[in-house]
Amino acid sequence: MTRRTLAQLIPSLATLLAAETQPSRDQLKQSLALLGLDFKDEQLDLMLPSITRSLANYASLRKIEIPFDTDPAFTFSPMLPGMSLPTGKTVFQTSKIQKLPAWKNIEDLAFWPASHLGILIRSKRISSTNLTKMYLERLKKHSPTLLCTITLTEDLALEQAKQADSDLKRGKYHGPLHGLPYGAKDLFAVKGYKTTWGAEPYKDQTIDYTATVIERLNAAGAVLCAKLSMGALALGGLWFGGMTKTPWNIEQTSSGSSAGSASATAAGLVAFALGTETLGSIITPATRCGVTGLRPTFGRVPRTGAMALSWTMDKIGPICRTVEDCMLVLRVIDGPDGKDMAARYPAPLNWHASSPVAKLKVGVIRDNFTRITDEVRKKHYDDALAALAKTGAQLIDTKLPDFPARDLVLMLNAEAGAAFDDLTRNGGAEKLTAQAASDWPNSFRSSRLTPAVEYIRAARARTILMREFHKYLNDFDVLVSPTGSPSLTITNLTGQPQIVVPCGFPNNEAMGLLFTGHLFEEGKLARIAKSFQDATDWHLKRPPGFSDLPHHQ
Repeated sequence: MTRRTLAQLIPSLATLLAAETQPSRDQLKQSLALLGLDFKDEQLDLMLPSITRSLANYASLRKIEIPFDTDPAFTFSPMLPGMSLPTGKTVFQTSKIQKLPAWKNIEDLAFWPASHLGILIRSKRISSTNLTKMYLERLKKHSPTLLCTITLTEDLALEQAKQADSDLKRGKYHGPLHGLPYGAKDLFAVKGYKTTWGAEPYKDQTIDYTATVIERLNAAGAVLCAKLSMGALALGGLWFGGMTKTPWNIEQTSSGSSAGSASATAAGLVAFALGTETLGSIITPATRCGVTGLRPTFGRVPRTGAMALSWTMDKIGPICRTVEDCMLVLRVIDGPDGKDMAARYPAPLNWHASSPVAKLKVGVIRDNFTRITDEVRKKHYDDALAALAKTGAQLIDTKLPDFPARDLVLMLNAEAGAAFDDLTRNGGAEKLTAQAASDWPNSFRSSRLTPAVEYIRAARARTILMREFHKYLNDFDVLVSPTGSPSLTITNLTGQPQIVVPCGFPNNEAMGLLFTGHLFEEGKLARIAKSFQDATDWHLKRPPGFSDLPHHQ
């Protein structure tokens, strides 16, 4: 279709949708032509009265005020008929850390894993208050360069740190995250603080309750230091304050949309962070910033109090320095809350940090590696696979099933268009900085032309994809590929978990090794990823310019 044809047809469709009386046959015919449909005149005449009634329904629906945190009356489930959840109680066995390295100044701890910092807190070798003050100062110092912080929650952080220290003195220990300072992507509601969604129309928005995952971290004794930057309405790294940078190269974006969560973690500004993913928003920025990002199974973590973009694809997960840190955070935020209709799976979260991996089958998506042409990057990935092979896991070459998964992303666009339909209608989308063809304002407007029939057809095709991918994955315990593999799109549609770990920094450009697991088997997925981290030291690297300290071993 040419631009001229589109320009001719869209007014017809717009007239049709805005009509208060019965549209004409010609208006209906031109509107249907835009959708590739051609019906006979007698068929059009039969359609006109029902379409007129529908238009009245649309007008009535638009008068209903729908709060943004209202879910639609449907839910997506990654569970296919005949599938069953893992059973039994959670068994969570962490690593036994025999000895911590020596340190002199508190800033020496900025890049330590959360698991190690937790030991210092519990043994009272450092207070949560002092650790929190150190991270707050680093946030103030480096955020203007990285543009990774939207709101510093300093008063709240100091209050929570003081409480954590007081609880510990009274023998009240809340677990491995007790007293640890963290940051959260600024789409999580925190009562008393702005929740901006990174977007101009919402930069002064406050929400009068706190997101479930933040409440759970509060109960675990964690300390919220900052609401971190995100691409406006969860796209990319550009927010109303500018483009978030990766600390490995401040001339480049950290990607997004969990831009600030990855950037701040990589730069040693927080002990860990929370992010969200709909189509790569944890995996991609974690890769770009050289940290570890875990996207859990769809439905494992409740999204109550988080901005909705796609009700059938949104997921919440941790961004940390190590695999084990990710599991420690996931354990706290895991499980239904009785509010998110999609988070209804009380599945155990099993973690055995030292269990053997020799019997685990790892499917190597070989063509994803061989298509890499850059020799330096290719060498890094070859070395990564060699290190993985030395762990004892069984590496088996494989190829992803051939399925047009990208075509199903129209579901995300349609749901996002529905989530922000009021913003499109009231002109608020025009206030967003990003206005290119690939940005949300254009996507929101374009999604108005997605027929409900095509959305439902895509949903049915999604079921077929789920069946095919589940059958394929049954031959393996875990898959491994470079970041950027089509498995990223596939599994965001099917609901399987993924975790990415750094595997190289050629020319200060971080590379990621991506692992894919079975539904609700994050423990097995993380075990393979940890075995790789145990055999390498990429996760210990620090971005130049943000630390002159020796590497933590």
